[in-house]
Amino acid sequence: MKRLSLVIGVSILMMLAGCDFFEKSSKEVVVAECYGKYLYESDLEGIVPKGASIMDSIQRVSTFIDSWVKRQVLLHQAENNLDKEELDLKKQLEEYRNSLVIYAYESHLINQKLDTIVSDDEIAEYYEQHKEDFQLRNTMVRAAYVIIGEDSKQKATFQKLLSDPDTLLLQNIDVQANYYAVKSYLDVDQWMRLDELTKIIPIEIFNAESFLKKNKFVCFDMNEYTYMVRFVDYLLEESTSPLEMEHDNIKSIILARRKQALTEKMKTDLYEKAKKDHAFEIYVGSPVLYNND
Repeated sequence: MKRLSLVIGVSILMMLAGCDFFEKSSKEVVVAECYGKYLYESDLEGIVPKGASIMDSIQRVSTFIDSWVKRQVLLHQAENNLDKEELDLKKQLEEYRNSLVIYAYESHLINQKLDTIVSDDEIAEYYEQHKEDFQLRNTMVRAAYVIIGEDSKQKATFQKLLSDPDTLLLQNIDVQANYYAVKSYLDVDQWMRLDELTKIIPIEIFNAESFLKKNKFVCFDMNEYTYMVRFVDYLLEESTSPLEMEHDNIKSIILARRKQALTEKMKTDLYEKAKKDHAFEIYVGSPVLYNND
């Protein structure tokens, strides 16, 4: 390894000595050798960006060479500890290549022919037919909240607006919240997880169903802040998730099914065409088909 380190060091210095680190010569310059494998000067092209300092260039080249040596050491160890069958990767490589080619063709076909427009009626129909698949894993709420300083003069105003059963009054809070609230959320049309809400509003809830039935508005002081929450609606864990929450998910499911149907049709059509054109032949008498060993 001392000899290898010396070769690496000298090679780097030789490359840095010229104006052009990677100028081609009539004979390839060996930069490093490990177990009979060679790293050439040409293999280092692109490692050092233009304008790099001498020290940065040395660091980049040295790191690359060191990484190459470690890889060759590991490869040598693997090659000497695997049997011939394990080392024969031609079949695996061919299967991998074939998979990549087929995937590329299927992707090209999908991009050309897939209908990506999914109507709201289709989404609603799918939802109605598969409601049992849309069970909530968490309690969900539609709520608005405001956090203000405990001594805020606007406390009574926010309390009145948030506690009023008329949800239209929530729109009037927006301007007030921009000026006086430390933090606020007023979009009561959106569902949120109750446990995520309690990370922001530190309410201790031991029984979600009982708490949400009894509390439409909550207001309390803690750590120099006043927290106010208005609950507009809720859905308990394991109940059916509402359509508006599942809209995008259902759209993705429908598109995935279309992709699958399109690729399956393509495979069937190609097979039938090849069969019609006598492009293949199956030798049913082959001994391989009857080999039980």
